[in-house]
Amino acid sequence: MNVQLLFHALMVIIALATSEICASQTGDTPQQLKSDCEQGSTLPCVILGMRYYLGEGVKKDYLEAETLFRKACDAGDVFGCAPLGEMYWNGTGINISSDEAMKSSRKACDGRWADGCFNLGVMYSTGRGLKQDAVQAATFYGKACYGGRAEGCFNLGVMYQEGHGVKQDAVQAVDLYKKACDLGQAEGCSNLGSMYAEGTGVKQDNVQAVSFYRQSCNAGNARGCSNLGGMYAQGVGVKQDNAQAVKLYKKACDGGNSIGCFNLGNRYRDGLGVKQDNLQAIQLFRQACDSKVAQSCVNLGLMYERGTGVKQDNNETLKYYRTGCDLGEQKGCDYHESLKAGRR
Repeated sequence: MNVQLLFHALMVIIALATSEICASQTGDTPQQLKSDCEQGSTLPCVILGMRYYLGEGVKKDYLEAETLFRKACDAGDVFGCAPLGEMYWNGTGINISSDEAMKSSRKACDGRWADGCFNLGVMYSTGRGLKQDAVQAATFYGKACYGGRAEGCFNLGVMYQEGHGVKQDAVQAVDLYKKACDLGQAEGCSNLGSMYAEGTGVKQDNVQAVSFYRQSCNAGNARGCSNLGGMYAQGVGVKQDNAQAVKLYKKACDGGNSIGCFNLGNRYRDGLGVKQDNLQAIQLFRQACDSKVAQSCVNLGLMYERGTGVKQDNNETLKYYRTGCDLGEQKGCDYHESLKAGRR
């Protein structure tokens, strides 16, 4: 169960940035919001901008949303600056402008709005709109985390675990993953589970690992489901249960986790927790191989070499061994060379 650490791309921040505001203003009509906005009140501009952005109660209109967000932002309202930065970053209904995204996000961050700080962290991480700078990225992710943005805590946790932009510190990574998890960020819970499973930055505890994987999986994180499936498959931190492992691997695979598909393929191939089915195993191995899971490519090569569930085909065998090898699986390299040399 490897800890899979991935930086977030810039998340869609508008709903997160203004959901509480909109909820408190649901009784206002578009006409009333427009009138209040025109009279100089910035919050109604933001709320009306959100409605145009989402098409709630009005016809969706990104240009009108951008106009309203800009009016609020120019007047110093950080609630307008954050979504404006998001629109320019993603090019949502308007032309992408990294410079405009940076300016709006900086205004939001300077006003202590966590979403703006998170956006700046992403910009420094990717080097888009700003010169790539891991140290600055860590600084802004820290500000976002302090302001309650879970993704900021998660990304900063990744940086501490990898020693990227900050001094490597597994204990600090654990603390940040815990903050992300407590704020409802499912990937933070999954990474925290992996830290407990491996005893990295915290005392090794499989029961705690299971608990955090379960929390992550229940929140819809496919990787958490895959890792939890692995615990059930091995009987680590929980009673061994092949049927439960299959259920979790399927949930992970259906959620787009390629490791889950690979593990589920192994279960179908071996008939563990599910009726043995080589055709289903091949389909799952191919799906995981296409997602660059090296071991899955090698397993698929073995199926073709042996004619298991598929017509025996050395050309296909060599292709999949080569793919597995190119993806870093040494067995793929060894099998490829031995088959070509006639030693298999």
